[in-house]
Amino acid sequence: MLLLLADYLAQYFTVFGVVKYLTFRAILGVLTSLGISLLLGPAMIRRLNYLQIGQSIRTDGPQSHLSKSGTPTMGGALILISIFVSTLLWSDLSNHYVWVVLAVTAIFGAVGWVDDYRKVVEKNSRGLPAKWKYLWQSVAGLGAAIFLYQSGSTGAENELIVPFFKEVAMPLGVFYVVLSYLVIVGSSNAVNLTDGLDGLAIMPTVLVGGALGVIAYLVGNVQFADYLHIPYVEGAGELGVFCAALGGAGLGFLWFNTYPAQVFMGDVGALALGAALGVIAVIVRHEIVFFIMSGVFVLETVSVIIQVASFKLTGRRIFRMAPIHHHFELKGWPEPRVIVRFWIITVILVLFGLATLKLR
Repeated sequence: MLLLLADYLAQYFTVFGVVKYLTFRAILGVLTSLGISLLLGPAMIRRLNYLQIGQSIRTDGPQSHLSKSGTPTMGGALILISIFVSTLLWSDLSNHYVWVVLAVTAIFGAVGWVDDYRKVVEKNSRGLPAKWKYLWQSVAGLGAAIFLYQSGSTGAENELIVPFFKEVAMPLGVFYVVLSYLVIVGSSNAVNLTDGLDGLAIMPTVLVGGALGVIAYLVGNVQFADYLHIPYVEGAGELGVFCAALGGAGLGFLWFNTYPAQVFMGDVGALALGAALGVIAVIVRHEIVFFIMSGVFVLETVSVIIQVASFKLTGRRIFRMAPIHHHFELKGWPEPRVIVRFWIITVILVLFGLATLKLR
């Protein structure tokens, strides 16, 4: 939005020409979303407290969590508002990739909002029934996948890039739709499963989102893409602004969500942010690298799958409790220790994922 205004003003004042630079707008995107989060956060928390929109805590979990009962939830709405305002202000709104990511984020956020609303306002412990939740996730995920598949023009948009190899790119054909659907919906639910401790999910989301922003900038630049032997996807660089806005909004939310949390993200934030990361990974053609960088999210999801499968097949549990962050808590790790160690693991995996761009 402001890009158009800056282009007009640059005819009369050359200083506005700097706004055309993607990196400059990404910096402004971070600062804008961070400022919105920090400014609106206290008022939103007070409003959630007033409406008594508080989190319900499982009685069979770690006893230390019982004191969190009643803490305001649905704070993910603050993140989404910050991201959307910042992205709409600083990105190129003629770019269709921006609108795809915004649409996916909005739809998954709406699904999460309905789930949260039914749990904390209507006091329905089931929330949104799983079949309806997955139905709408699938509609959004498939819709985005089909649109991206049909809008691919160079062929590179529909290839699977394998890290560590310069010339290995597997044409996916129609299977692109299946892979994209799995990445988007799987990522959404993985972040949701991880969101169980104060700040545990939001910091890895910021780190992975920041890394995806770097990758988006590189694949959207024909010279960098050629130098690194990665596919050039015209227009993908604009997603760097969205990733920057996500990072700023996430850090602003962490100010209130850090241990001991004043507010929880809720499904409205976790489902939306996970889907946003997934669709960006699909657009920039780095699904495998995204899988590596999202190791904490993957671990959390796999721990749940293993736990459920083991109990159904043998009647025994592998972990003391799933997702796995609760397992470590029940082993005696203090909550901040679990959180920070998972953050450290994410930093390592993100750096490794970025390193694959050069190690080819």
